[in-house]
Amino acid sequence: MFPSLEVLLDPLIRTRIELLYKNLKNTNPHYSQFTLECDQYFQQIRESVPNHVQEFIYLYEDAQISLQAILENKIYLQGFADALHLLGELQVAQS
Repeated sequence: MFPSLEVLLDPLIRTRIELLYKNLKNTNPHYSQFTLECDQYFQQIRESVPNHVQEFIYLYEDAQISLQAILENKIYLQGFADALHLLGELQVAQS
């Protein structure tokens, strides 16, 4: 059985998304400031909860990161599919 297109494209998608975030962080001061604020707020939350709750904070953060990764992958794949569809429409229009 051949791997799905999604599996084959996953390394490319990860690389492109990492570059996008890096570029965004380096070129958009609003994004950089918001990222810094979010990190600071989350650190304050971590420090303010009792030790027995720390594991739940870690699990929550891990789940949020996993959800974000799934969402990013699906958005990228949808954009790729939309671009292919648009290309097909343009080729039909030119015929």
